[in-house]
Amino acid sequence: MADTKKLFIKTYGCQMNVYDSERMAEALGGAGYVETGRPEDADMILLNTCHIREKAAEKVYSELGRYKGLKAANPDLRIGVAGCVAQAEGEEIMRRQPLVDLVVGPQAYHRLPEMEARARAGHKALDTDFPQEDKFEHLTSRPKAARGPTAFLTVQEGCDKFCAFCVVPYTRGAEVSRPVDRILTEARDLVERGVREITLLGQNVNAYHGAGPGGETSLAGLIWALNDIDGLDRIRFTTSHPNDMSDDLIAAHGDCDKLMPYLHLPVQSGSDRILKRMNRAHTRDSYLALIERLRAARPDILISGDFIVGFPEETDADFADTLDLIERVGYGQAFSFKYSPRPGTPAAERPQVAPDVADARLQELQALITRQQRARQDAMVGQTVGVLFEKPGRLPGQMVGKSDHLHAVHVDDCAARPGDLCRVRIVSSGPNSLAGVLA
Repeated sequence: MADTKKLFIKTYGCQMNVYDSERMAEALGGAGYVETGRPEDADMILLNTCHIREKAAEKVYSELGRYKGLKAANPDLRIGVAGCVAQAEGEEIMRRQPLVDLVVGPQAYHRLPEMEARARAGHKALDTDFPQEDKFEHLTSRPKAARGPTAFLTVQEGCDKFCAFCVVPYTRGAEVSRPVDRILTEARDLVERGVREITLLGQNVNAYHGAGPGGETSLAGLIWALNDIDGLDRIRFTTSHPNDMSDDLIAAHGDCDKLMPYLHLPVQSGSDRILKRMNRAHTRDSYLALIERLRAARPDILISGDFIVGFPEETDADFADTLDLIERVGYGQAFSFKYSPRPGTPAAERPQVAPDVADARLQELQALITRQQRARQDAMVGQTVGVLFEKPGRLPGQMVGKSDHLHAVHVDDCAARPGDLCRVRIVSSGPNSLAGVLA
């Protein structure tokens, strides 16, 4: 079609941003856009940003600077910034980088077609409101292409916890849960398009409390509703808060076959003093007791976590408590970061740990996590696991996918195809993946 325009989206950060980028592309599809993988070919460039990592805004400005030449060569090129940096920086982005035509926050991307039309007419467009209407309800359903075997599905947004280090309550807003029927409709649509595994997303996903046919529904209730969808074989969810790990959700890990034996449950620190300063509202003992309950319900569950080292006022004793907690839990995977201040958060105003001390602590913690991860992977050798194959590997005839426990698995000379769910016997363990043969 002559009026088809090309859209390039660069996505930063979390899985929710990946989902948001997909929905933004669908929204702009109604304005005649199709996606391209090359910014050089684009009629519109959209950066979907994340505010969690250090110097997130500066990285966005640096990326925008790379597009000055493209804008000079094509004055009709429209450039937009979306996501959490857009929400936090708003008018400052427009002021500091004049080549930006539109800025849209994560709660307003259903308005992108109108904003794009305004930008196309030569006007700047800015929308960082927290609208009352449900953005998902306003995204027009359009014919959609076939999908790969896995997909993300946002069910909850925002957070009411106000951890002292986190900007999410300010960029994503208060906790909001989508109604059960709309989630089920989207899930069925994904399955019809080839999806066999869905990961439910939320900034605090286990605080989900969406409207259902019998009233307010918990995340466990939603999982059991999804369990009844024919063709959906695997369910996961992320990211969770320990304080919202309810009894019915723990039970679901033991009783629901489609709920995979993997749980990302961030603790952030093993020190009660630091947890209190973080405003986490749980203790190390309550977290350890929760892990015990989860393993009682599902003995083979793989636990993943998040850790912040060098949090303001963290002492050697506090850090030792964190290492001790890691030893006690035995993580199969974890993400760890050196604390970096976020403007406007309480922790940013407190005395900071010396950078060299934080660096040394991070290296020690990551070495411990790596040993635990390798031990968990090595223990899989000789076992037979379910693997959902996603794509061909690097070698001819090789296929790669994810195990029930989210380990990357590759099989050589494999007769399976993307979307096949097969039993695989693990024969060896590498640094970041497992090798197997079809059982």
